[in-house]
Amino acid sequence: MRLASLELWAALAPLLCGCALALPGGLLYPRESPSRERKDLGGLWSFRADLSDGRRRGFEEQWYRRPLRESGPTLDMPVPSSFNDVGQDGQLRHFIGWVWYEREVTLPQRWTQDPSTRVVLRIGSAHYYAIVWVNGVHVAEHEGGHLPFEADISKLVQSGPLDSCRITIAINNTLTPHTLPPGTIRYQNDASKYPKGYFVQDINFDFFNYAGLHRPVLLYTTPTAYIDDITVNTDVDRDTGLVSYQISVQGSEHFELEVRLMDEDGKVVVQGSGAQGLLLVPAAHLWWPYLMHEHPAYLYSLEVRMTTQAAGRPVSDFYVLPVGIRTVRVTHNQFLINEQPFYFHGVNKHEDSDIRGKGFDWPLLVKDFNLLRWLGANSFRTSHYPYAEEVMQLCDRYGIVVIDECPGVGIVLSQSLGNESLQHHLEVMEELVRRDKNHPAVVMWSVANEPASNLEPAGYYFKTLITHTKALDPSRPVTFVTNSNYATDRGVPYVDVICVNSYFSWYHDFGHLEVIQPQLQTQFESWYKTYQKPIIQSEYGAETIPGFHEDPPLMFSEEYQKGLLQQYHLVLDQKRKEYVVGELIWNFADFMTNQSPTRAIGNRKGIFTRQRQPKSAAFLLRDRYWKLANETGSHHSVPELQSFGTRPFTF
Repeated sequence: MRLASLELWAALAPLLCGCALALPGGLLYPRESPSRERKDLGGLWSFRADLSDGRRRGFEEQWYRRPLRESGPTLDMPVPSSFNDVGQDGQLRHFIGWVWYEREVTLPQRWTQDPSTRVVLRIGSAHYYAIVWVNGVHVAEHEGGHLPFEADISKLVQSGPLDSCRITIAINNTLTPHTLPPGTIRYQNDASKYPKGYFVQDINFDFFNYAGLHRPVLLYTTPTAYIDDITVNTDVDRDTGLVSYQISVQGSEHFELEVRLMDEDGKVVVQGSGAQGLLLVPAAHLWWPYLMHEHPAYLYSLEVRMTTQAAGRPVSDFYVLPVGIRTVRVTHNQFLINEQPFYFHGVNKHEDSDIRGKGFDWPLLVKDFNLLRWLGANSFRTSHYPYAEEVMQLCDRYGIVVIDECPGVGIVLSQSLGNESLQHHLEVMEELVRRDKNHPAVVMWSVANEPASNLEPAGYYFKTLITHTKALDPSRPVTFVTNSNYATDRGVPYVDVICVNSYFSWYHDFGHLEVIQPQLQTQFESWYKTYQKPIIQSEYGAETIPGFHEDPPLMFSEEYQKGLLQQYHLVLDQKRKEYVVGELIWNFADFMTNQSPTRAIGNRKGIFTRQRQPKSAAFLLRDRYWKLANETGSHHSVPELQSFGTRPFTF
């Protein structure tokens, strides 16, 4: 029977791997290898905000055609970072419109003189709309602020050849009803109250709209014939791991592909060849979530070697992809990883910190993961946009399970549920799946947060969006996070897992902790009776100013935050025995928002401060999460402290 099942898998694997909707072009993370190099362009860039009335002077004067300093004064701007908080100019902090970045880059001779070398410019994230020039020549445009994009600049830097190049990037952070996230520009035309031409950006989400080059900008090389994309799917048959792969190559139609799967000690476990196939891994080490196994997050390495002929000589390209063997499945009342019930006890986060804004920062990232592990958190949602690729890599490495969310937040206007918005939303999901499809830590896609899913157009919108996402990746469940009423939500019928946000005794019934239990029980029972699907409490929490103490508890005190969480936990402990499969606190840490009378320098619902110091609720949650880990940690006992392991982290 087992032999027959393996033979069936061997026959079906190429078909199953290829049943996902094919997407043009790969988006492999730039890793160094014997055939690939990378050059990080982080550091100080020249910067200017276009302060002209129409924000169009940079285009009218063609600032990209010559060094930016020649057209006026510039500022030093660190990359990666948001531009908003690094200076002392209040106008820049709240600036809406076009900003310009520029950097001169010295190039290795071999990159510019070897025509068999392909040189690629990669921007990790430019929020929101970006236009890129190299030496004054337009090379790329991209809409969307949280996903990478690339441009092949080989011909530009190899004409001459050149020993340097000038990279210019114009970025516009304006949000419209059809962007993701959406927003509107509101003009104030009353001359008795506002200056001429005064406008503000209105948004319907509760975090600051930081902008700039938020993630690494880099150059990398490949041969002109190269490995363009790799797609991996995994399954398990008893103790045998099944790794199906599909590889695409660009630059040559005649090539050979060899693949080797290596264990964590570098030992070759199984080999294969060809553009697609199935690797059988005997006595496979499975990828388990943190605290679910005594050896979590086991990663194999899939080494791919492509060989071909170019100009009469052999050419090779190498790429190594981390692979975690695991399965994901959803029933009517369970979320299963490797066929074991998994309970999400984790957090919602933001890419947010002092000075950097949303800028990527390694020390901050490592601190956050240390806090997650201290807390006993096994999961988080990328609220409310895709996080940096390096974040996903650390989740794979440490076993932190991810609900991977696109920037579909603030969709509250009916015009944001029309065809123009839908088309862009579909494209964003394609980019997200293309980038994150091979991460074992990613167990579910989230296509939106708190949309107006009770509106009439929402039914077609979310049916189309979720169906498309499942076509892109049939191996993972799909959800969106709702705060609508169970009886009127038009999108939830199409999700695999119901994710519900609620803030009982915070945004209503202020101060009345005694109503949380009956209201939360009613919430869960109504959703489950209607849809018979597993439920995650995807947000809950209370705002807390550290150092504020009141007993009996009052709102904004540390005691109130703890009391509110405890009331939620009483109900969660009942319902997780039935059909509730997770709880994610809002929020991991305090974060910046727009100014308003209800926000005291940002949102204070974090269990850690913005500087990553614990509030009282962090200790409460830590006790709970470690107890949950020992109760639901599958068939393995969970030690309170685990080492990170000794695996080297490679780009």
